[in-house]
Amino acid sequence: MEGHRWWFVAFVVVSCRWQCVAGQQQAPAIWVMGDSLVDSGNTNFLSSIVRADYYPYGCDYYRGPSGRFCNARTFSDILGDWMGIPAPPPFSDPSTAGNKIMGGVNYASAAAGILDESGQHYGDRYSLNQQVVNFESTLGNLRTMMNPSDLTQLLSNSIVVMAFGTTDYINNYLMPNIYSSSRSYTPEAFANLLLNSYSRQIHALYSLGLRKFYLAGVGPLGCIPNQLATGQAAPGRCVDSVNQMVGPFNEGLKRLVGQFNGGSHPGAMFVYGNTYGVFGDILNNPARYGFTVRDRACCVIRSNQEQITCITSAAPCFNHDQYVFWDAFHPSQATNAVLAQRAYSGSNDDCFPINVQQLAQLRL
Repeated sequence: MEGHRWWFVAFVVVSCRWQCVAGQQQAPAIWVMGDSLVDSGNTNFLSSIVRADYYPYGCDYYRGPSGRFCNARTFSDILGDWMGIPAPPPFSDPSTAGNKIMGGVNYASAAAGILDESGQHYGDRYSLNQQVVNFESTLGNLRTMMNPSDLTQLLSNSIVVMAFGTTDYINNYLMPNIYSSSRSYTPEAFANLLLNSYSRQIHALYSLGLRKFYLAGVGPLGCIPNQLATGQAAPGRCVDSVNQMVGPFNEGLKRLVGQFNGGSHPGAMFVYGNTYGVFGDILNNPARYGFTVRDRACCVIRSNQEQITCITSAAPCFNHDQYVFWDAFHPSQATNAVLAQRAYSGSNDDCFPINVQQLAQLRL
């Protein structure tokens, strides 16, 4: 990458470590669906043992611990900043009603998968299927607040951010003692199972009027501290077998985007986010982005392999912004800033066939 672009990325990372300054609003709303990577507090209101509503989560966030699995802002928060859209409120918060839903809603839920059973050992969560049902509930409320024409315009020009798949691998396929999926499916067959379910629910959202979709791929899961702690890889190396495992899903999701854009969903645009590639670039070239630690979590955990969240009231590392990972599973805010910037204005290597900035500018 050219020198001036590296400087720009570094500037973005530094400025977003505290709070990105929202520019002119480029879309009327943002609808966020996914797992703990983009959960903004839904899990606070669910009976789950996976929580992020205590310190040190949110230690760099202006609201403190908010239920985000990060030291501050998530990928979708910062991506919304780039589009000038405030972070939408969590669906499960009782105060998410009235005018508060006009700019979008966050439905993401920790331990949520494409498959209903993924993550079930952690307790309550909104699976992909349930998140679509929850969106329908929001849509019913919007119909009482807006005339049909305005609602159609709102939905067709909104941005849908979907980040699914990680839970289906980490909290299903890679847990053979709890789930039978790895014994029942090859990696290719499991990816097809996920993609078939994902495709049906994306089509359901299209049928409800949404037209602009950003579909994030799964990152290099073999490089997260949780998987490094298994000892399956040499020091300084990722667990290659796990990284190879997610390849069929990412390749299939990109093909699915091409099919959707090929005429099966007229009047819509679907974008594939190459999370794997961008995250891999960060891990391979950490110094370019200001990182010094790429293989350990900043936040103290009992066991990288078994403990999914940080210890209550534990003191995290001192230099938060120099760590790629916040805990054993989740990126730091600094990493989220890089991922969001590359999703917003990246090249075709980062987003296919266009980036989110171009997606927001489309008039469908």
